[in-house]
Amino acid sequence: MPAIFTTNESISDLFARFGPSYRVLVMIAGMTASFTMVMSSTIVNVATPDVMGAFGIGLDQAQLMATAFNITMVTSQLLSAWLVAALGQRGAFMLMAVVFAVGSITAAVSQDFSMLVVGRILQGSASGVIQPLVMVVAFEVFPASRRGYAMALYSMGVFMAVAVGPIFGGIFIDLFHWRYIFWAPLPVIAIAAAMGWVFIPSVPSTDRRPFDWPGYLLLLVSVYCLITGITNGAREGWTSGYIVTLFTTGIITGALMVATQLRDRAALIDVTLFRNRRFAMVAIIAFVFGIGNFGVGYAVPVFTQLIQGLTPLDAALVMLPSALLIVTTLPLTGRLADTVPAHWGIIAGLCLFAAGTAPMAGADVNTPVFTIMALFIVSRMGMSFTNPFIMNTALQALPQDKLSAGGGTINFCRQLGGSLGLAAWVVFVETRTQMHSEALTATQSAGNETTRTLVQEVERLLGEAGLPAEQQASGALFYLGEVIQAQASTLGFQDGFLLLVAFFLAAMIPAWLLGRIRP
Repeated sequence: MPAIFTTNESISDLFARFGPSYRVLVMIAGMTASFTMVMSSTIVNVATPDVMGAFGIGLDQAQLMATAFNITMVTSQLLSAWLVAALGQRGAFMLMAVVFAVGSITAAVSQDFSMLVVGRILQGSASGVIQPLVMVVAFEVFPASRRGYAMALYSMGVFMAVAVGPIFGGIFIDLFHWRYIFWAPLPVIAIAAAMGWVFIPSVPSTDRRPFDWPGYLLLLVSVYCLITGITNGAREGWTSGYIVTLFTTGIITGALMVATQLRDRAALIDVTLFRNRRFAMVAIIAFVFGIGNFGVGYAVPVFTQLIQGLTPLDAALVMLPSALLIVTTLPLTGRLADTVPAHWGIIAGLCLFAAGTAPMAGADVNTPVFTIMALFIVSRMGMSFTNPFIMNTALQALPQDKLSAGGGTINFCRQLGGSLGLAAWVVFVETRTQMHSEALTATQSAGNETTRTLVQEVERLLGEAGLPAEQQASGALFYLGEVIQAQASTLGFQDGFLLLVAFFLAAMIPAWLLGRIRP
């Protein structure tokens, strides 16, 4: 095994070697890698139309760019503890830097869409391992009294990366080419790897159990089938053989995976973590919080594009002030996480999330962009409260030898909730949009005075524009259909925002129960 994977250099050794500045240096190294990899999860979103044109594919295939990344990122969260035990934190860090670089190059030079998806899978795998690894390093290099602050710094990098990903993507596509979104991260990852070689600790664990490959494969199949089934259910038909097979396979493999974790052998998920009641309650909060957080982060930019007609770059810029707010407020909320009871901090954050999301249930094409920007800032304030408290409380509840497993598990819960919940939320919005479209269409009859007046006015305008008389009626009806669809889409999104508020309110229940559990 290469020397980099076996050289023992603990955090204490590195503090002795670099002095007080070591904490800053290791945080820069870890957060540079984490920021770049997490940013790759959203940087491709604005490239979807270009990729569809380049490879001649439809939206149903193009969404695999995001789905493949998210599935592997979610499942690989649980690889982190095993890799750290086998290779040490430095070895696992360096290996994932290489995997991410290979994935980026594969996607950048891809000559067919399948090759691009393979590259995204490699990127997602590296991103999933790096997140809990860096989180645990940040937790360990800070004293116990400042670990909430450490989790705030970690959260700041992760959520800032999610926010700025579409902005960088839009810039690279506008100025260069969509392939540059895969080339651009490589120099940054090279810098992070060079710093990680020096500053990331490298003490492999003495607990080197074999990895639970059967459990991992079962989890991978289960998550893939469930997300694919949810995503394609409305289009293929919920009772079609294809969708029923996906859900059946996903449920069976998921149940088998859970059963394998309860056996007395090497397990993918350390179920003993959930014997700690505080950790178990935080895991539930993280799952439900992930649904709402991912949903808001997706819904707002999509709403501004589809309903308000903004460009991808403009929609991303709507999110920019909230990203800057995260940078300034997370250190403060992180310090609060060291002093304020966890359940009150989490409940305060969920209240802010709900307060920023609820008014969006009344937003439409006429809502000022600055109003949406302000509401998104309020919801991101909720994230800056909630996430440091969740991470700090989860890790504080565990002994030192369980930190890597706990970090991977709590991130897995948050990401799994977000991935499954987001897929279900999109289906909910599409279903509600279709329902509203049918209801509105049913009201458009000759007896509807408003409709008749609108059609006549449109016919008059088309005639003044020079359209032949025999085409004016069909043109007016086409316009009426577009108006109905736009209104139905708006109502569908409004229902979707209400559903997200319900998730935030639901997460307050386990947050309140957390306060009833003694540390």
